[in-house]
Amino acid sequence: MQVLTVNLDDRSYPIYIGEHLIERPGLLNQHIRGRQICVVTNETVAPLYLEKLCSSLADYQVDHVILPDGESHKTLGVWSGIFDTLLNKRHNRTTTLIALGGGVVGDMTGFAAACYQRGVDFIQIPTTLLSMVDSSVGGKTGVNHPLGKNMIGAFYQPLCVVADTSLLATLPARELSAGIAEIIKYGLISDYDFFVWLEKNMDTLLAGDQVALAYAVKRSCENKADVVAQDEREGSIRAILNLGHTFGHAIETAQGYGNWLHGEAVAAGMVMAADLSWRRGAITEEDLGRTIKLLQRANLPVKAPSDMTPDQFMSLMGVDKKVLDGRLRLVLLAAMGQAIVTSDIDMGMLQATFDACKAN
Repeated sequence: MQVLTVNLDDRSYPIYIGEHLIERPGLLNQHIRGRQICVVTNETVAPLYLEKLCSSLADYQVDHVILPDGESHKTLGVWSGIFDTLLNKRHNRTTTLIALGGGVVGDMTGFAAACYQRGVDFIQIPTTLLSMVDSSVGGKTGVNHPLGKNMIGAFYQPLCVVADTSLLATLPARELSAGIAEIIKYGLISDYDFFVWLEKNMDTLLAGDQVALAYAVKRSCENKADVVAQDEREGSIRAILNLGHTFGHAIETAQGYGNWLHGEAVAAGMVMAADLSWRRGAITEEDLGRTIKLLQRANLPVKAPSDMTPDQFMSLMGVDKKVLDGRLRLVLLAAMGQAIVTSDIDMGMLQATFDACKAN
């Protein structure tokens, strides 16, 4: 087992990375201060891992909530059902919520923990690669609104993150690729050596090699933890973690939540960001080609949907959380392994990017 720390003063917490960690009760017990636990999971994960987790928590009152699976269910209505169980089972302020699932479960559980009795403890046990390397770390929680993704939520840090890589054995290939999109992001924004490693080891990652997966999760979490420690509430540098996300969130919203996986939309969005960065002269055409090739090797889309117009993109990007004082801000590349956030956007270049990056 490897242990990293997200350094946030009194809100600091460990990230545990290794195999079969949910079967180690002592790992979780040290972070649980009350006698009540509510495990929030979904209908896909519950048959696979809920019983195994609960058996390691036999000394506690353990209740559970099983949510419907999918991004389309990341709504206020579904989220409020978590409180029904907490109240019916009389959970108090010392309860601990445990998120057992992917990014949707983690975001909704964290937001519920932030709100229940004005804040209770929670633990992240991500079950997808994407949630291990991205959404479970950093304290962003929330739900979607029909007009925008993740527009309702809170910054709320977990007590710990347990990245049990053995849980990835049941992950579908499409979900694995979606997680790799976020891993590639770290190489592009802050860790060029990692990008080169990914070029050399992509086939091994796709094969589900445990050593390669553990290394990729560790390196990704190190990169994210470093950024979050500098800027917990996204006032400045943390925005670079959203490379491709402004374009990607527009794709997810336009196509209907869940029809494109988050990582798939981010992949296409990162190509758009890289294309615009190339047009600005920040990266070379070869760099752009390498970015596209690596995403393709990960079996990810590199073109935006053919039915999305530039006007639709601009309208949906206009409600993105990175818009400031009415000005669109984009995360772009200053070089391979270095990202910037800028409002200095040439609309002609952006139009050219829309045209070049749309599927035929």
